[in-house]
Amino acid sequence: MSIINSFLDTMVSLASQSGFAGFLVDGGWKNIIMILISFVFMYLAIAKGFEPLLLLPISFGMLLTNLPYAEMYHPDFWNYKTVAGNDHYIDYGQILQKGGLLDILYMGVKLQIYPPLIFLGIGAMTDFGPLIASPKSFLMGAAAQGGIFFTFIGAALFGMSAAECGSIAIIGGADGPTSIYVSSRLLTSNSNIGVGTIALAAYTYMALVPIIQPPIMKALTTKKERSVVMGQLRPVSKVEKLIFPILVTIVISLMVPSAAPLVGMLMFGNLLKESGVCDRLVKTAQNELMNIITIFLGVTVGATTQADKIMNIQFAEVMALGVVAFSIGTACGVLLGKLMYVLSGHKINPLIGSAGVSAVPMAARISQKVGQQEVPTNYLLMHAMGPNVAGVIGSAVAAGVLLTIVR
Repeated sequence: MSIINSFLDTMVSLASQSGFAGFLVDGGWKNIIMILISFVFMYLAIAKGFEPLLLLPISFGMLLTNLPYAEMYHPDFWNYKTVAGNDHYIDYGQILQKGGLLDILYMGVKLQIYPPLIFLGIGAMTDFGPLIASPKSFLMGAAAQGGIFFTFIGAALFGMSAAECGSIAIIGGADGPTSIYVSSRLLTSNSNIGVGTIALAAYTYMALVPIIQPPIMKALTTKKERSVVMGQLRPVSKVEKLIFPILVTIVISLMVPSAAPLVGMLMFGNLLKESGVCDRLVKTAQNELMNIITIFLGVTVGATTQADKIMNIQFAEVMALGVVAFSIGTACGVLLGKLMYVLSGHKINPLIGSAGVSAVPMAARISQKVGQQEVPTNYLLMHAMGPNVAGVIGSAVAAGVLLTIVR
């Protein structure tokens, strides 16, 4: 009889410690809802192809972090403490000793390691030739960052903290790694929103570029403007392509030091590519390194999406302000394109201004698609790539400005 009682006690103990029991405690229903939401994002990534390379890891990280008692990620370990006058102290020793798998991997996000390495891979895959051939594209790339700063002000009107305003505003740059970089530096455990929330919003709107941008582009331009056929870009020499990343790194790092990690790694990757003598390093940056970091970044960012950070009114505000930021950024790029259309004597198609958001190369393809709806033989893709890659640099600079302002 004692054996039976012991067995029953063991089974009861196992049941009470199981994840299933965790769903029955206070707030357990929120975990169930978050797991269902993770399934929705998995569906969007797999079935609809919405930014699958990052949305799928993020959604799986969301699943893992909301499984009761899995102990893979501990939000309390990331609370800032005050030690020796430093009020932003994190006990990484405790994390290494007691943290779960996702805690260890999340160190790469919190220490701002993953996003710059992503930029290294992006730089190794990017051709800045269209931007070098048409330097005025820099202006459209800069104008498209207007949504970031308009939204920063708008978020402040909602009563959000400066850190939350900066983290939401950077969504307007349509650059996932930059959004993660800024939010991981600004947001704390006391913030009403988390890094995962920002990442979800950023990648959702990046995936929705083909839906969000065309109506704005058509509303702000006339048929005559959309029908402009632009001439072929001039050839760019190898020397120009070699000087460009070095010059951009020096100038931007001196102007906005906070942007140096992102811009520096972006340009380093591009220099490796354009040098022509580092094929092995370029291949690694483009493929193996990029893929590994993408997995780590996605899963760990997804791990920060606990129910209390998602199931609140702030999440709805983030999504609303995110689409506003992205829409205003698109509009600012198109409006500057219209100005350049006038100043150039009707030689510049304003549609390429919408590519100033840094969703590469999707935003450039949308400019091409909308332009060909008016003139089927119009080829705007290479012209749009100039503002598009300028937007990548612009979003990194905007991130540096936000970090300087908020810090």
